[in-house]
Amino acid sequence: MGDLKLENKSVLITGADSGIGRAAALLFARHGADIAIIYHSNHEDAENTKADIENLGRRSIIFQGDINDYEFCQETTKKVVSEFGGIDILVNNAGVQFPEENIEDLKEENIRKTFDSNIVGMILLTKVVFPHLKEGSSVINTTSAVAYQGHPELLDYSATKGAIVSFTRSLALQAKPKGIRINAVAPGPVATPLTKKTFGEKEEDESKPPLQRNASPEEVATSFLFLASTDAAQITGQVLHPNGGIIING
Repeated sequence: MGDLKLENKSVLITGADSGIGRAAALLFARHGADIAIIYHSNHEDAENTKADIENLGRRSIIFQGDINDYEFCQETTKKVVSEFGGIDILVNNAGVQFPEENIEDLKEENIRKTFDSNIVGMILLTKVVFPHLKEGSSVINTTSAVAYQGHPELLDYSATKGAIVSFTRSLALQAKPKGIRINAVAPGPVATPLTKKTFGEKEEDESKPPLQRNASPEEVATSFLFLASTDAAQITGQVLHPNGGIIING
C-alpha cells in the first residue's frame, strides 16, 4: 500500500474482537498502525484479530477486561504506553444492548450495565488515556443513528448513544487548545455479530436504510480511518453518518 495514513501510529481500540471494531483495527493496521485491543469476553475472536493484525506486519496486544473498572483502564493504558511508546489514537467502540418492547419490562440490572458499558466506561478510559495524547492525536467514539432517530426497543441503549454525541462535542471543546481532535461515527444498521445476536433477521427486514441493505463493518471502518488520519485535520466535535442515506439532521 503506497499511502499509509497511520504509519507507526499507536492505536487503542475497545470492542475490537468483532464487528466494527475488528474491521477498524484491521484497516488501521493495513495503514501502518500498531493496535492494542480491549475486549470483554470473546477470547477466541480477540486472538484471531490479533493474529490477523500481526499477519499484516504490525504489532498487536490484547487485554481482556471491563472498561467500567477504573483500575483496569489504568493498568491497561500503562501497559500499552510501555509496549508501544505512547498512544496516538483512541477508539471507543465497546457497547452492549438489551432490547425490550415495553419500558415496564426493562431490567434495572441491564439498564445500569448498558450505561456502564456504553458511556461510563468510555469516559473512564478516555480520562486515563487523555494525558498520553498529544497534538495531532485523536479520539473517535462509536455512537449510532438511534441517538438521533430513537428506537422503540432500545430505550436505554439509544440514551447512551445520545450521551456519546454530547460527550464527543464537549470533549472536543476542552481538547481544542491541546490540538487533540475528538469525533464520532454514527452508523445506521450494520450487519455485526451484536445486531444479529440481538435481532436475528428482524432488524435486516424492518430497518433497511434508503440503500436497501445493512452496511458491512468494513464499509463503516473507513469513516474511522478518515477521522484518525491527517485527512481530517480540520474536523473535531463532529459526527460522521455512514448510514446508507438515512436523514437524521444531526
